[in-house]
Amino acid sequence: MKTTNKSDRMNHLLFVGVTLLYWCSLYVYVPILSPYLEHLGASYSMAGIVLGSYGLTQILLRLPLGIASDRMKLRKPYILLGMLAAALSCLCFAWREQIEWALAGRILSGVAASTWVAFTVMYAGLHREGGATRAMGTISLLTAGGQLIGMLLSGYLLKSGGWASSFWTGAVIGAAGLLLALFLREPRGGIDRTPMRYGDLLPVMKDGLLWRVSTLSILAHGVLFITMFGFTPSYALQLGADEADLTLLVAAFMVPHAVSSYLTGRVLAPKFGAWNVVLAGFLISALCSAATSVVPTFGLLLLTQALNGWFQGLHFPLLLGLSIDHIDERKRATAMGFYQAVYAVGMFAGPFVAGTLNEWSGLKSGFYLAGLLGAAAAGLTLYWFKRARKPAAGLVAEGRTDSI
Repeated sequence: MKTTNKSDRMNHLLFVGVTLLYWCSLYVYVPILSPYLEHLGASYSMAGIVLGSYGLTQILLRLPLGIASDRMKLRKPYILLGMLAAALSCLCFAWREQIEWALAGRILSGVAASTWVAFTVMYAGLHREGGATRAMGTISLLTAGGQLIGMLLSGYLLKSGGWASSFWTGAVIGAAGLLLALFLREPRGGIDRTPMRYGDLLPVMKDGLLWRVSTLSILAHGVLFITMFGFTPSYALQLGADEADLTLLVAAFMVPHAVSSYLTGRVLAPKFGAWNVVLAGFLISALCSAATSVVPTFGLLLLTQALNGWFQGLHFPLLLGLSIDHIDERKRATAMGFYQAVYAVGMFAGPFVAGTLNEWSGLKSGFYLAGLLGAAAAGLTLYWFKRARKPAAGLVAEGRTDSI
């Protein structure tokens, strides 16, 4: 028994390492991506296409890959696929300084991100006694940790080794994760989880509340992928920031974002009510996103991004929990797959439309669009859920599984 426990602990540690490397590889170049596309001579509209292709790929692949994984009752092959696609994504960027290779790399990153459901389900299977809720809370921290490490490395790598250094580093990180993933073991006895099924999709799609929450999540992801995961780094460089300053920019946004994501379901939603917290998150993030376009100095930009990171972090976990909180247990997996595929629309449409606007009227217009999207989400929240004012003490916030 001791040997088994030791083996299980080793498998758990391997999974933690693979997850950190997965997100680190996917996000190590994100803060420099829009400046890199400008370096290649891409127009803002073309940059929007490249940035948005990450979400478009997930719209197409997330639900089918999740259902295929459930039918096979295997997660490891999809984890291996995700790590391979993450490494190849970075390799495409590093191989040639051409916009076509950048587009191919971003599409492959979307393929990698589409396999994330296999990670979450496998990790839940490693926590039979601790329960899925604890597992999702832990994996959310691993997600934020891997993203933060990768994004913090980005500016340093750019300054010390040029554009290609971030991409080559991401490829090495992805290859290391792939190697580690080869040693993962599927949980013994399978995974105690109702599988995703195409047959459940139509009933799930008729659920009005799921559609409303999904619409809000589309808008939320549109704001995020226009701002910090989109054009904010380019604007920082316009204000005179250097490559090392991008590390400060990332920290200013991501640290408050991670903290508020952790606290929102555990402290804020039970005290103030889930929909009140979601509303506040949308309102202030809308103001901060629009204000990005008028700040005159990099120091003030850092302040707006710290506030934006905090308030954007409030609604992502709550929307995730609210999307399935009312769904029958047998259909929750399908509902979650549908929800994740739908919110990827925001990952695609946000930067795509913002890039077109930026092409037409300058970089600042995209931030006004982000502000409008946030304001629209706040208005819809107020209209749809104005009666839902009681604290949601029973709501489980399962973290930023994104995301992302």
